[in-house]
Amino acid sequence: MVLHNFIVFEGIDGAGTSTQLKKLAEKIHSGRLFITAEPTGLPTGVFLRRMLKGEFSVDERTAAYLFGADRCEHVFGKGGIVEQLNAGRLVVSDRYFFSTLAYQSVSCGETLPRMLNSAFPLPELLFYFRVNPEVSLERVIARGEKPEIYENACFQQKTADLYDKIMKEYDGTPAAGTMKLVTLDASKPIEETAEIIWSYLKNMPILKA
Repeated sequence: MVLHNFIVFEGIDGAGTSTQLKKLAEKIHSGRLFITAEPTGLPTGVFLRRMLKGEFSVDERTAAYLFGADRCEHVFGKGGIVEQLNAGRLVVSDRYFFSTLAYQSVSCGETLPRMLNSAFPLPELLFYFRVNPEVSLERVIARGEKPEIYENACFQQKTADLYDKIMKEYDGTPAAGTMKLVTLDASKPIEETAEIIWSYLKNMPILKA
């Protein structure tokens, strides 16, 4: 199942998804656009963000379940993605279940993350920000913030490899349905990437209504 007018940005840490969300918000009237992210700002997501910061640890299988629970509320819960779409908004999310298929599969294998996320609907358009992990980690370090638990070279390389594998599975295959996948070279200048993204979105009927 594909949710129309639902857009997802995916990529490893430091790929530039958050920056491009800000650029997109400058182009679209706020009443037409709903920007969101995973983990969410819900209690489930707040718990996950504390875990990612290293405040405490859980078994990686537990983390996979928690990401799935947070996502379920994100999609179907009050004020969530489905409700925003039904209200006539374009919904753009920084991360979705593809990130769990990549990140959690590194540490607990692919079977559990795939099982937990198999029933979630697909976005209409998926932008994959592909970037060398060395470049992305330089950006993370440049933020001047304490790295999260997954923000190290070894883990990010494994995650990047899994992202590539996952995207091949959805690139024009039956698994993608009508979802369109766009792979971006996220090492390109910010404005250049922003224009490519806008070229796909500017003619969407929801933004012309």
